[in-house]
Formats: sequence, C-alpha cells, structure tokens
Amino acid sequence: MPASLIYLGCVQNPAASFILSLMAIDTILAQIDQEIARLRQARSLLTNLGSAAARAAGSKAKRAAARPRRKRVLSAEARKRIADAQRKRWAAQRAKSKSK
Repeated sequence: MPASLIYLGCVQNPAASFILSLMAIDTILAQIDQEIARLRQARSLLTNLGSAAARAAGSKAKRAAARPRRKRVLSAEARKRIADAQRKRWAAQRAKSKSK
C-alpha cells in the first residue's frame, strides 16, 4: 500500500498503518539525508570558489599597491589648450552674469 494512503486515512488495520507510517518515515528521513549531503557538497564547492576568488582579488590588489602610480604628465600644448578653454568658459560666464 502506498504511503499516501496513510495520510488520507484509507488504511483500516492499525498494525498495517503503523508499519506503513514507519516505512514512510524511513523513506522521508533517507531523502532528507540525501538532500543534506547534496547541500553540504554545494556549500563546499561555493566556499572553495569564494576563497579562490578572494585570493585572486587579494593578489591583484597587492600587485597594484606594490608598484607606485606613475604621475601623468601633460605637454605644454595640452596645458595651454585646457587653460584657454577654461578662460573661454569664464568669459562666457562673466558675459552671462553682466547681461542679467
């Protein structure tokens, strides 16, 4: 008799009902144990992936911190273009404020 009959109350014999319920409990417990084992394995894999990623990120950060950042150098021409553009923006702002 299937275990589902126990839950529906279809089994009339109390001894048969008890044996069937024990079998159902054993089956359920076995399934739970399998699920726990599967989840532990998944957790272990994820933990290993996480620690490997952290190690990789840590080593990259160490390499970046180990070498000093080089100073960026602008040519005189580039500085002049930037300064001229800023002066043009300031002039436009002054003209706008005078016209108000």
